[in-house]
Amino acid sequence: MTERHQIDGHLIFVGLPGAGKSTLGRTVARLLGRPFLDFDVEIERRAGRSVARLFAECGESAFRALEVALTKELAAAPPMVLSPGGGWVTNPGVVALLRPPGRIIHLRLSPSAAVRRLSRSRVVRPLLEVEDPAATMQALWDSRANLYAAADLEIDVEDVAVQRLTETILALAHGQTPEIG
Repeated sequence: MTERHQIDGHLIFVGLPGAGKSTLGRTVARLLGRPFLDFDVEIERRAGRSVARLFAECGESAFRALEVALTKELAAAPPMVLSPGGGWVTNPGVVALLRPPGRIIHLRLSPSAAVRRLSRSRVVRPLLEVEDPAATMQALWDSRANLYAAADLEIDVEDVAVQRLTETILALAHGQTPEIG
C-alpha cells in the first residue's frame, strides 16, 4: 500500500471567471478537512461592499491591492484551499508568496465556455458588464494564459465530471502524481 502524505501548503485554484474555483474549492476543502477561503467573499466582508461596488467606486487597482494584502496574510496561515479571483495571478509576486509549499491548480476553461457559464450565474462580474462579454473574456484569457500556464497542475474543466476533478485534486493534495484523463 502506498503511504499518503498531504502537502504542507495551500492549494490555490486559478482560472477564468466561471471555471469553478469556488465550487470545486469548497468540495476539496471539505474532503481534506481544511478551511476554504474565497478571496472575493473575504474582501467583500472586510470592505463591507460587493466586488462590483469596489470596482465601480475604487477601481480595479484598489481591488487588486486588497488581493495582494490578503495574500500576504495567508502566506503565514496554516494550509487551506484558496480561491482567488481570476485576475489574482496578474498581481506581481503573489504566486511567489504562497509557493512553495503551496500548489497552484489551473482550472482551464475556454473563454466561450466561461461566458456561457457566467451567463447562467447570479453573481455580478464587473469585468463582464460590457457590450461584448465574449470579446472581453477572450482578452482576459489572452492576457492571463501565460500566468495560468505556470501552475503546478492544469486541469481541463470543460468536459470533465466534478467527481473526476475532485479525485485528481485530492491525489495532488496527498503528494501523488494525479492522472488526468
